[in-house]
Amino acid sequence: MKSPALRLSVKWTRALFLQLLGMTLHELPAVVIHQVEEALDEDEKEMLLFLCRDVVADVTSPNVRDLLDILSERGKLSALGLAELLYRVRRFDLLKRLLRMDKVAVEAHLLKHPHLVSDYRVLMTEIGEDLDKSDISSLIFLMRDYTGRGRTAKNKSFLELVVDLEKLNLVAPDQLDLLEKCLKNIHRIDLKTKIQKYKQSAQGVGTNYVNALQATLPNLSLKDPSYNLGLQNGRSKEQRLVAEQLGIQRKPMKTSIQESGTFLPQHIPEERYRMQSKPLGICLIIDCIGNDTDVLRDTFTSMGFEVQYFLYLKMERIMHILHRVARMPQHRDYDSFVCVLVSRGGSQSVFGVDQTRSGFPLDHVRRMFMGDSCPSLLGKPKLFFIQNYVVSESQLEDSSLLEVDGPATNNVESEARQPRPRTLHREADFLWSLCRADVSLLEKNPSPPSVYLQCLSQKLRQERKRPLLDLHIELNNKVYDWNSTVSTKERYFVFLQHTLRKKLILSYK
Repeated sequence: MKSPALRLSVKWTRALFLQLLGMTLHELPAVVIHQVEEALDEDEKEMLLFLCRDVVADVTSPNVRDLLDILSERGKLSALGLAELLYRVRRFDLLKRLLRMDKVAVEAHLLKHPHLVSDYRVLMTEIGEDLDKSDISSLIFLMRDYTGRGRTAKNKSFLELVVDLEKLNLVAPDQLDLLEKCLKNIHRIDLKTKIQKYKQSAQGVGTNYVNALQATLPNLSLKDPSYNLGLQNGRSKEQRLVAEQLGIQRKPMKTSIQESGTFLPQHIPEERYRMQSKPLGICLIIDCIGNDTDVLRDTFTSMGFEVQYFLYLKMERIMHILHRVARMPQHRDYDSFVCVLVSRGGSQSVFGVDQTRSGFPLDHVRRMFMGDSCPSLLGKPKLFFIQNYVVSESQLEDSSLLEVDGPATNNVESEARQPRPRTLHREADFLWSLCRADVSLLEKNPSPPSVYLQCLSQKLRQERKRPLLDLHIELNNKVYDWNSTVSTKERYFVFLQHTLRKKLILSYK
């Protein structure tokens, strides 16, 4: 005899199983469509509507609810079809919460089966995600020569611009030369290259484009490994029995769409920064506190960097060393650059061992290594890790403000020796990780090492073959865990900004 609790569990499992089965083979429940629409923000809704323009070409300006409802009624939107759309708009949380699926399961399905949306529309959304407002503004301005002045509003999104160009027959799945040309003119060679890869892939499968309306989603068997709604691993005997009773079989699939697998990592590797030079680059460490130098030096040396470190510097000396390192010719032969600064400072400046009211602005540090000031590092990742122990205004000594010159950009000899390329934005390829802590931490005897720098060193030593941004997210979690156990004065606050254009892994390939 089964216990009441076990019978209830089996009954609930059967109900859940049948609900998921219904979502796979029939129309989506209205409650699921409502939950998706409610959870998406405006940008995600715009992206989803753009992705499905070909699938509902006969419907005029639908909203997300109408779109999903129409697709469901027409039998074009199973749970797996909805999973593809959520995957494309990167709402992996909804995949897990509503469909019991994860990113890996969707990618496995997309590799084996026709796609609901075309690779062309996926390409356009990916390009749109990589453009900032100034890029889009420049594109809109350049397109005026083709669309006519005043035809395209200045505040349009990239996807809205693409729709306008499609209506004028200036852009299409097999007509991307104009967009390529304009991306080149705004120095987004990375996105121009992305279009070229799309073209090569389309030619490789013998067709430029097949309308997504021609695609029919397969009738999946629950035994199919690509069907994974959280019921595959550890499926109970009761669940297997339900499947057998339903007698679901996988039927041969007929489709006219090409399964190129374009844009999936298994076919076209994600772009990565080159990391092959030996050494990988110069790692400059300026530590005016002295608690973390040894571990930082050992970490970056073991990773293949040429480490140059300096201890207990005055502000004038810090400025001199930064200027000198920014002009070093060795950068031409190396693939990256790292700078670690550890110092007392203000909210936006460092003091060195001096303690004045002005300090050296952190913004000036970054400018020294921008593309126009340091052309030998153009297109290469420039990483800054800064531990700043913030001094309050009342603790500062009275002194006259120090005037700090900007980066030297008029060095005639340097310009003559190496012309400055203009194919990338001067601020591209930076990672700026700034950690602030209260200066009172240094009043302890002995003063502790930085939790932030210790976690950073540990992550880099143990997991250097993983993407740096992933490691930084985990570093944040460790710092937040620390903050939850200590007083306000002992907490660390990490701020990350970056303009990286590719995946960054600080390890030889």
